[in-house]
Amino acid sequence: MPRPRTPILSVDRIADAAIELVDEGAGFGVNALARRLGVTASSLYNHISGRDEIIELMRARLATQSIPDIPEDAGWHEVVSLVVRGQREMYAAHPFVVPLIVGKTITDPGVITAYERMASALIAGGFPDDDVLTIISVIDSFSLGAGLDLAAPDDVWEPTESAATLSRLLKASGHGRERSDRAFETGLQLLLDSLRMRLATG
Repeated sequence: MPRPRTPILSVDRIADAAIELVDEGAGFGVNALARRLGVTASSLYNHISGRDEIIELMRARLATQSIPDIPEDAGWHEVVSLVVRGQREMYAAHPFVVPLIVGKTITDPGVITAYERMASALIAGGFPDDDVLTIISVIDSFSLGAGLDLAAPDDVWEPTESAATLSRLLKASGHGRERSDRAFETGLQLLLDSLRMRLATG
């Protein structure tokens, strides 16, 4: 059988190429993506409707790769911990993708299912309906910040001599991922503890 004259496209291949472009800081758009894939823009439009769909494909691809399967019998605290850890690694690995995916409404069925799982776990854990979306937004905000912190330079601060307290603390603190991991684990514990307190006093 003769080889096809143009590369065979799939949604995963399109998403992976788009992620590569964005990770490299290259110009992102349908034409740039078509060039990366070695096809014409019209060929690409046979598979996607436009830029917004490409962004959603990137979101879905990254979520599939980063967020682990959640056991059916997992409690709300385990669900939150698993999702936050997966999201943190995803955002850290692809920080340039963040402005694209946070600037677009989530529509991918797989990602929506992950949010549905978290919402259901929180409700099953006893959180009232009118608290759940707020809690999920807080969880998202923490995941996003923790991911970007992990993607930050090893030296986040470079204080002058006048910042004596900060300079002293930096000398005794961890460095790079060690510092970020410590901050993340502390923040996650604070988040879970505060949710437990809210549940107990609600």
